[in-house]
Amino acid sequence: MSFTAIVFISCQNEETLVIQDTTQNLTAVSPLTSLISRVSQNPTSKDNILDNSSCFNVQLPVIVIVNGTHITVSNQNDYHTVQNALDAFSNDDDIVNFVYPITIQYQNFSTQLITNVDQLDDVIDNCDEDDGFDEIDCIHINYPIKIDIYNANSQIAKTITVQNDTDLYNFLEDIESNVFISINYPISITNLNGQNVVITNNSDFEDSIEDSIKDCDTNSGTGGNPNFTSILTDGTWHVSYYFDNIDETSNYNGYNFTFNSNGSVAAVKGTNNIGGTWSTFLNSGQDILLLKFDDSKLDELEDDWKITEYTTTNVRLKNESSSSGETDYLYFTKN
Repeated sequence: MSFTAIVFISCQNEETLVIQDTTQNLTAVSPLTSLISRVSQNPTSKDNILDNSSCFNVQLPVIVIVNGTHITVSNQNDYHTVQNALDAFSNDDDIVNFVYPITIQYQNFSTQLITNVDQLDDVIDNCDEDDGFDEIDCIHINYPIKIDIYNANSQIAKTITVQNDTDLYNFLEDIESNVFISINYPISITNLNGQNVVITNNSDFEDSIEDSIKDCDTNSGTGGNPNFTSILTDGTWHVSYYFDNIDETSNYNGYNFTFNSNGSVAAVKGTNNIGGTWSTFLNSGQDILLLKFDDSKLDELEDDWKITEYTTTNVRLKNESSSSGETDYLYFTKN
């Protein structure tokens, strides 16, 4: 998948776009696109003790009622006060009630006034299914940044300047399947230690974001976390994304994978049952999942996969070739 475009067009006083480095192209479903969205989104998981939803956050200050006690929540430190109130009794219903009205803010930074509990319940019911991968707020992008855009259908190219997280998140959410984008490097980010880091390509950007996840998420693939084994051996899984130069996810439609605690794995599709083995090991502090199968139909899944991130329902893996410089991606989602 590649494109080279030379198009004259006016966009925010910028003209003439030439896109030639196809290795830097991104689409709506590229893993890096998802990671950048999580960096730029409005943080919505920090207050889950209040609203039990990562679809939005509740703007502070608010007053909540827990076990008959009114608590004023003015900042994130007060979340601990709410948690302590919930933990004070073992025979209560562990419900946080708001004193209305409250204002909620979605991942795209839009807000909504909520006047009663029924309205809040409707919002929660209408939220998309949560995949468990929350915002990544351990790094921040330094703006402005420029992004080249190419529409494969219209063959129109342009360059935009993005000034803030709100604009970047909403831009990425609106990318259509026929659109390719390319970030104008170099850009810089600020890491958890307040240091500015210069990013020169997609690989650098992806590595920097994944490194930051290790700083703020215990469910990243580092340090031999025993939770991974218990999660992987619970239930059955399917391939929700496989990328090897192109998206080849459809090659594995219909396969259900069962990872057994004895190190065996079974991939079942209809009457076809393919056996294999799985194991994990540490390589330079990074958790690796090694997969082997007994049938050539699953040869492409055989590799030593870096465990980049996981939840109870999703596992994300990648393999970087030192010889070709290419990166393959494999995602499992629980059935």
